[in-house]
Amino acid sequence: MISILSRINELAKKEKEEGLTNAERVEQQSLREDYLREIRGQVLGTFSRLTVVDPLGNDVTPEKVRKAKAEQEETEEDAPGVVNRIRRYLD
Repeated sequence: MISILSRINELAKKEKEEGLTNAERVEQQSLREDYLREIRGQVLGTFSRLTVVDPLGNDVTPEKVRKAKAEQEETEEDAPGVVNRIRRYLD
């Protein structure tokens, strides 16, 4: 991940200073998409572990998140599949 970010920054700096070739533009776009995909996966993973509690201490976690959380616990090693199921539940 850090290597991706450093390369994104290198290309951004080069773009400002001297411009990019077409191949570098394509690489930059691809790296940015990969980076965003990684971040979105982390956010969805975090949401899948959330429990929402009201001021009285009652669990008021939305049903969609509970289902996604239960599925994640069943198939912990299938991380990409879990992220896709969470997306479907939250949509």
